[in-house]
Amino acid sequence: MIKVQITGKEQIVKVEEGTIITPLGFSAAGIHTKVKRKRNDMGLIYCEVPAEAAAVYTLNQIKAAPLKVTKENLDQEGKLQAIIVNSGNANACTGNQGLFDAHSMKNAVANLLSINPHHVAVASTGVIGEKMPMEKIIPGIAHLVPQKNQQAALDFNEAILTTDTCMKTTCYETVIDGVKITMAGSAKGSGMIAPNMATMLGFITTDANISHDHLQSALSAVTNKTFNRITVDGDTSTNDMVVVMASGFAENTPLEPSNEEWDQFVQLLEKVCEDLAIMIARDGEGATKLIEVNVYGAISDDEAGKIAKTVVGSDLVKTMVYGSDPNWGRVMMAIGKSGMTLDPENINISIGPYSLLENSQPTNYVEETLSDYLKNETVVININLNIGSGHGKAWGCDLTYDYVRINASYRT
Repeated sequence: MIKVQITGKEQIVKVEEGTIITPLGFSAAGIHTKVKRKRNDMGLIYCEVPAEAAAVYTLNQIKAAPLKVTKENLDQEGKLQAIIVNSGNANACTGNQGLFDAHSMKNAVANLLSINPHHVAVASTGVIGEKMPMEKIIPGIAHLVPQKNQQAALDFNEAILTTDTCMKTTCYETVIDGVKITMAGSAKGSGMIAPNMATMLGFITTDANISHDHLQSALSAVTNKTFNRITVDGDTSTNDMVVVMASGFAENTPLEPSNEEWDQFVQLLEKVCEDLAIMIARDGEGATKLIEVNVYGAISDDEAGKIAKTVVGSDLVKTMVYGSDPNWGRVMMAIGKSGMTLDPENINISIGPYSLLENSQPTNYVEETLSDYLKNETVVININLNIGSGHGKAWGCDLTYDYVRINASYRT
C-alpha cells in the first residue's frame, strides 16, 4: 500500500491489489454472451444486502433505456443490491422495445438472485440504435455467478469495455470513526467523452455506513470536480452513468456532513473518482498522451474549472500536443473563448516546468526544449489568470489520426 494523502491524523491509502469487490459485502461476475465477437460482454456487481446507493447521469437530453430504468428504481427508496451491465449494445434510441428489454434484464437479475426488482440497476454501452439481442442477453444472465475473488473482479472489468484499450480500476482505504473504510471503483470510457458526463460508465463500491441522501450529495459534488472535468472529443453520450453502492458493513457511525470526518470521506470518494476520470482521459480513442490543465488565479474555482476544460477540450490544443509543437497561442485562444472573467493583459502560461508567457508577454523559452517535453506521455499545462484565488483542473488527451480511424469504422 502507498500513502497518498494525509487528512488530520488519518491516511487515505491506495490498495494496490484492490478491486471493485474489495469493500466488504460485494461480489462480481463477468461472462461472454457473444453479443460481442470476442471477450466478456456482460458483468454483474452484487451486494449481500440492499445497499444505500446514489447515481449521476448524462446531461444529454436523449437518454438510453437502461439509464431510465436505473433512475426509476433508485428513486423508489435509494437502495440497490445489484448492477447488471452489458457492452456491445447501448440499448439507446430503441423506443418502447428498449424499455421493455431493460426491464426484462432487471427482472431476470432479480429472479436469479432472489432480490427485489427495484434494487437492480441496469447499464449498457455500445452501438446506439440497434435492438438488444435478448436471445443472448437473458440466457447470459442465467449463467452469472457472483464471486468474491480476483478473477471475478477481472471478468467484470473486462465485460464493461468497448473501444477501451485497458481496464480501469482503483481502490483506497482510510480510517473513519475508528474503523477501516474501503472504497473501490471500476469504469469504462474511451470515446464520445465530454462529460456532463462522457461515454463512460463508473461503478463504485464502499463498505461505509452512509445514507442515500448524503451519499448522493457527496457524489454530485465530487463528480463536478472529476468526471465532469474530462473530455476526449467534445461529444456527450446517451448512456453515461456513475453509480455508488454503500454496504454499511464497516459499521461506522452513519456519515453525514456534520461529522468531524465527513470531509475525509468526501476526499476518499474524490480520490477514487479522480483516478477513474484520469484513466478514461488517458485512454481516449487513439490517444498517445494525457493532457492535464491547471488554472490558478481565477475569479472562482468554478470559473477556473470551466477554463481548464475549455483548454483541454480544444482541438487545436490537442493537436498541438500530439505534434509536440509548443504553440502557446492556441492555449491563449482557448482561454479567451471560454467566456469566463479574464484580464487579457495579465495571463501566465507554462508547459511543464517551462514558462512561455508572463503577464501576457512571451518569455525567452527554448523551443526545442519545449518540443521535447511535449513528447512525454503526460503533458501538464499551467495557467495563472492573476485576478483571484480560484483553482481548477481538467484532463483530456491528444487528437490523433487513429481517433478518426477508430470512429470511422466503429460499427464494422
